[in-house]
Amino acid sequence: MRILFASTAADGHFNPMTGVAIHLRDAGHDVRWYTGASYEHLLQEMGIPLLPFKRAREINGETMPKLFPERARLKGPALIRFDFEQVFLSNVEAYFEDVVEIDRDFCFDVLVADSAWMAARLVRDVLGKHVVGIGAGTVLATSPDVPPNFAGLRPARTPAGRLLHRGMGAAMDWMVLANGRRLYNAVMAKHGLEPITGSVFDEFYSYHHVLFHNGVPGFEYPRRQQPPKVRFVGLLRPYKARSAARPPQLARVAHGRRVVLISQGTIDNQDPGKLIVPALEGLIPSGALLIVGTGHKHTEELRRRFPQENVVIEDYVDFDAVLARADVFVCNGGHGSVLLSLSKGVPVVGAGTREGKNDINARVEHFGVGVNLRTEMPTPPQVARAVERILAEPSFKRRAQELSDELARYQPLEIIDEYFAGVPELRQAV
Repeated sequence: MRILFASTAADGHFNPMTGVAIHLRDAGHDVRWYTGASYEHLLQEMGIPLLPFKRAREINGETMPKLFPERARLKGPALIRFDFEQVFLSNVEAYFEDVVEIDRDFCFDVLVADSAWMAARLVRDVLGKHVVGIGAGTVLATSPDVPPNFAGLRPARTPAGRLLHRGMGAAMDWMVLANGRRLYNAVMAKHGLEPITGSVFDEFYSYHHVLFHNGVPGFEYPRRQQPPKVRFVGLLRPYKARSAARPPQLARVAHGRRVVLISQGTIDNQDPGKLIVPALEGLIPSGALLIVGTGHKHTEELRRRFPQENVVIEDYVDFDAVLARADVFVCNGGHGSVLLSLSKGVPVVGAGTREGKNDINARVEHFGVGVNLRTEMPTPPQVARAVERILAEPSFKRRAQELSDELARYQPLEIIDEYFAGVPELRQAV
């Protein structure tokens, strides 16, 4: 079977799909990947051919400050609108034109795309391809049972609270998403497809034949009805790059000594003063072994600034190895890394409010698996108090272990294999 993977050029969308791609490639399928050229080295390491963006622009953590310097000043609804229109919608037509060209030389049977790759409806309805989605973040489909997206809210407990959330959702749709819906519908009309009339968030869950969601129901707000095409698959483990470091200090760490993993993610990590620096300043006096993954940003500078024996700073860290021994994970709330931490039963301190991280950190708080600092730039005492609280209150570890047990009950690759085996036209394509 010929399978084309497609993703936006962002680690949080790309990484959860990598393990699936390698699994399908190893099963004998012809797998190729359409994404930004910055992933060429990693895809070479994975043994999967890159089909790079041609007409589409690569918008990621590296290019964003150069392409859109004004974005750094935005926040709240203005930031949501900007990202939706510039990061996700602006490339839809270019994505599709690129894929049409790819299909001439590589006539693929299945498109596997991240759920925010918004050319998927065109590939399904114009090219007639089978389209499989991978949900890389929280479930965004609207529902009266859940708060509006990107507001960092927990479910309302009262009728008045639910009414307020519905009003906030309607205001966001009108003020933030309406222009994006017009832009999207203009592209659909160009290709003879019907416009959408409801929330654009619901469109993410309609343009696939199935959407495999990275996660479990236990880390999603309850709703009376899930989007019918969504199938939870547990933790989609990303490919582990050979450059990921396994600090030797882990093997020598004394019994009873605490281990804290610290990460500022891979998008908003240009300024380590937002989280890495305050976390180190707040936690060094504790004597815990502090392991920092910088994502190749300011590594040497941070090593010079923090030479203490209980600090380990690496470009890339083997999260699996460190979390197997860690007591707490301090992060900015990336969905994939939070799920990985919870899969190991490790509670989370979350400090992030942009790119939907406020919604993930709200879930961390709601489900009792960690502390939500509700800020982009915590102070050292805030981080220290949050870690101390997690270590002092056993409920955090207990709830994280419960989610670890739930994640362990899912076998994502088996679920995906079973789906492919159950679709007649795909069986014939093998």
